[in-house]
Amino acid sequence: MNITTERDQEVWHDLQQAGAYEWWYFDAEDKLSGFSFVIIWFSGFPFSPYYTNHYEQWKNRITPEAPLPSNYSGFSFQLYENGCEIVNFIKEGSNGLFESTRSDIGVRFEKNRFTYDVVKDEYALAIDFAFPARQKAVKATFLFSSCRRIVYEKKDENNAGRVPLHQWLLSVPKAAVEGMIDIIDQNSGAVRHIPVSATGYHDHNVGALPMQEYLARWYWGRAFSEQVDLIYYVTFFNNNAFQPLVLLLLHDNMSDKVTVLDKVHFMERNFRRGFFSPLHSRDLELQYENICLKVHHNKVLDSGPFYLRFASGMSLQIDGKQIEGITGISEFLNPERLQSRIMRVFTRSRIWRDGKSSTMYDSYNNIKSSLDWINR
Repeated sequence: MNITTERDQEVWHDLQQAGAYEWWYFDAEDKLSGFSFVIIWFSGFPFSPYYTNHYEQWKNRITPEAPLPSNYSGFSFQLYENGCEIVNFIKEGSNGLFESTRSDIGVRFEKNRFTYDVVKDEYALAIDFAFPARQKAVKATFLFSSCRRIVYEKKDENNAGRVPLHQWLLSVPKAAVEGMIDIIDQNSGAVRHIPVSATGYHDHNVGALPMQEYLARWYWGRAFSEQVDLIYYVTFFNNNAFQPLVLLLLHDNMSDKVTVLDKVHFMERNFRRGFFSPLHSRDLELQYENICLKVHHNKVLDSGPFYLRFASGMSLQIDGKQIEGITGISEFLNPERLQSRIMRVFTRSRIWRDGKSSTMYDSYNNIKSSLDWINR
């Protein structure tokens, strides 16, 4: 796994290899209002059961046609209020729904797009989708203005660097986010207006083959506080001979000093698992000399057979000084579960594949719509 902060690496790589993937991730939290959201654009949706099935059929020579990543493009929008899901929308489709270029930073999936202004260092996001399975539509605009960027690069040294391409681009460690979300009830026409004034984050991932063939699991998280902002990233590989990648980035808001640590000791504690959640640790510890970060996954915001998203609490000790009460977003991913055919059946309940009917998707959303109505 390579790590970079080079801005030109954010353009669409247009990978053609079977199983390749690429995504652009944005999130933001408005701690005063309690709203938070996550938005992702995909070219080669690595968590798609349809993409994985096609890849395996091609690899096993059941079909001669290799899957083209852009034919499994996607878009997802998750909105939470005080830790409770309001909207959880994931749609994928062929390359006719996806558009990008190799020269400019920006992506479109259907009417959902983002563009980048290099002079202002700002990302403009325009969201517009219908969610008929939940009788909702969402329209939103956001402006992600970069508060800071860093310069850092690390090459994967496993196997003397002869490894497949998997890259994490830490684009914007912190952004000021302004915008508006409109949620339209398609039955009544009622509109809920949600103004957004938040703190955000943005990164970009790309890989040349399926994640489950190279990566065993990863933890990622980010948090903002008055004293310090932080990002951690931990990746384990299927090959046990490969050294895990552990990164801890700290920004001292008092001194404006940035510290990047990549020789960090990592520990997992308090393991949990469930039928719809892979084995994971609820408590993490990252330590380097006189620095110790402790992470506790307080509440599950979103879950799937292969991943979990948490609202997390963190404490940081530096030179004996303890900083408590840090909160943020964390994620855990176990790509191995993507290989389970049983789990793929359940994953279909979350993903709307354009032009494909799915009993699991319809049933799941009927249940969620009923719960939404009960909880009004």
